[in-house]
Amino acid sequence: MRLDTVWLIHRAQSQASQRQARRCADELRQQGVTVAVAMSGAHANPFPGLLADLGSPPDLAVVFGGDGTVLGAARHLAPLGVPLLCFNVGGHFGFLTHERKLLSLLLSAGDLWQRLRDDRFALEPRMLLQARTSRDDEEHLALNDFYLRSGLDQVAPTCVLELEIDGEVVDQYRGDGLIIATPTGSTGYAMAAGGPILHPGIEGIVVNPICPMSLSSRPLVVPPRAQLAIWPLGDSPRRVQLWKDGVHASVLEPGDRCWVQRSPHRALLVQLEQRPSYYRTLSRKLHWAGSLTAAEPSTN
Repeated sequence: MRLDTVWLIHRAQSQASQRQARRCADELRQQGVTVAVAMSGAHANPFPGLLADLGSPPDLAVVFGGDGTVLGAARHLAPLGVPLLCFNVGGHFGFLTHERKLLSLLLSAGDLWQRLRDDRFALEPRMLLQARTSRDDEEHLALNDFYLRSGLDQVAPTCVLELEIDGEVVDQYRGDGLIIATPTGSTGYAMAAGGPILHPGIEGIVVNPICPMSLSSRPLVVPPRAQLAIWPLGDSPRRVQLWKDGVHASVLEPGDRCWVQRSPHRALLVQLEQRPSYYRTLSRKLHWAGSLTAAEPSTN
């Protein structure tokens, strides 16, 4: 991998991630690399400014933060084909990141940047979804999920959504909303709403109702080529909001439509571990193996 230009993206309001970004910036500049350091968060989107200032995308983006910081970087950099190297510094779950101790180990050994130059890593492509609405022509991207929920704060947060798949009306969902998730996003909001966990190597789209009022409304996994259309039902004040990876995207009213499908773009995650295991990640992050406190599996 060439390392002529590297962006270092750190989580907003995290001094630990900012310190790591500055440390890496100093090392890279000493090696003659062009470096940009920027903060990313719910109210800080550095990517349009970086592209405008530097004129071209980087060879690599290193993300210091949790999954939310990674999701923001993926939505903006996946269409440009920029690989993402992610470390859980100042984040929470970190399903999409390397552990912080690996970063400390590689930096202490002085091996991180040469390891990348020597191509001693793997690129793990992750499926994205794209969505657009009848209200505007903007295309929205999501690495984890899109979801639609009631946009009314002064009444009970329920809505009625009709779902069409490949031109066929499948169901009407009455409840708190509807999640459309990728395999990557199946361990996020969709899992919290009772949806299935999909291995990221599987190509599929999870359709998951949020607190449905009918016991027959169940999670559904559809092929990656499926074309989904969702629209709200009811009178005109019954607005619903469209969210992408937890960030607000648009508002729909009865009569509007939202179309969701697989994006042609892929997020490219740099994998440094020689023997990565998705199941080990699940076991560690979700505290599997028998109890909430057990750190190791049984000896059986």
